[in-house]
Amino acid sequence: MGVQQASAATATQGAFTFALLGDLHFDRLDHHDFQWLAASGKPDHPQILRYSELTKEVMPKLFSAVQQQVATDKAAMVIQVGDLVEGLCGSDALAQKQNQEALAFVKEAALGAPFLFTKGNHDVTGPGSEGAFRDVFHPFLKETAKPFSGTIDLEHSCYAIAHGNAHFLFFDAYSKKSLDWLETALATCTRRHVFVVIHPPVVPYGARATWNLYAKDKSSREKLLNLLGRREVMVLGGHIHKYSTLQRRTEGSGRFVQVAVSSVVSPGAVKAKDELGAQEYTGDQIKVEPKHSPETESQRRAVYEAECPWVSQFAYADLPGFAMVQVQGEQVTLRMHAGSSGEVWREVDLTKMMRS
Repeated sequence: MGVQQASAATATQGAFTFALLGDLHFDRLDHHDFQWLAASGKPDHPQILRYSELTKEVMPKLFSAVQQQVATDKAAMVIQVGDLVEGLCGSDALAQKQNQEALAFVKEAALGAPFLFTKGNHDVTGPGSEGAFRDVFHPFLKETAKPFSGTIDLEHSCYAIAHGNAHFLFFDAYSKKSLDWLETALATCTRRHVFVVIHPPVVPYGARATWNLYAKDKSSREKLLNLLGRREVMVLGGHIHKYSTLQRRTEGSGRFVQVAVSSVVSPGAVKAKDELGAQEYTGDQIKVEPKHSPETESQRRAVYEAECPWVSQFAYADLPGFAMVQVQGEQVTLRMHAGSSGEVWREVDLTKMMRS
């Protein structure tokens, strides 16, 4: 069914809102075997210390702000884009403990709407992490998704739900089977809007131009781009820990919108930094992180030289927080809230961005 047919078929379905959370990296120091971490050679000890502190000091405030906004907007769900936990625990038992405590935190926060998420790389990093994702998170997701239409079988952590005039496809970026799953799932989407929730960027942005999905697999990347463009999908993701919105055209004459958010919030007031606009989707955007991998600068600039002709309506900022997305008939709008204060920073008409 085409977009116009899907629109006509669902024109009478009601408006709704959902909250959108970026990477969280829930963590506590007792989740880690630091001897294993040192022996692994991974340079993540300082990051673990930081995320553990933010989990204790800031995350409760963030979830309180989300809870208040969910109540105000009568949100139908809360969607989180992966890296719910930090991972890197060092054993099966510690990975299970981290995931169980993350879910306990979510439940105790009583957000007032179902909490649904996709798989991030940190969620499945370290011994026992993949098993813990399956054993702890899959049952929670199956139970949480029950109020929504759709089949929840969670094969390789991909799943789909429907609500109002929209489909939500949660994509497992770390399974080789996911692209075929997405192709099949998109073919069955008959409602007006389709959101694909996927942890890493599909379209690169910011300094880390090589961190996009299928960056080293041209065939899979082209297939993914065309699948998304054909259905005018709205991609929701994270991974880079920055805010971004953009529109990307595809060779198949389609287009899609990508939204990225981060919810790794530092203490104190949060202000937007390194803001970029539509004319700044160039290789120079790597300057927002001048210390990131300087030896790969030419490679990252080359990524943008190839990507620039296809991208429009670009925005970028170093601004953590959360977003509220409203779906009303043909229109989808995003309202970005800064930090854990709930202060509105920016409103974006995603439908207009898609059509520009």
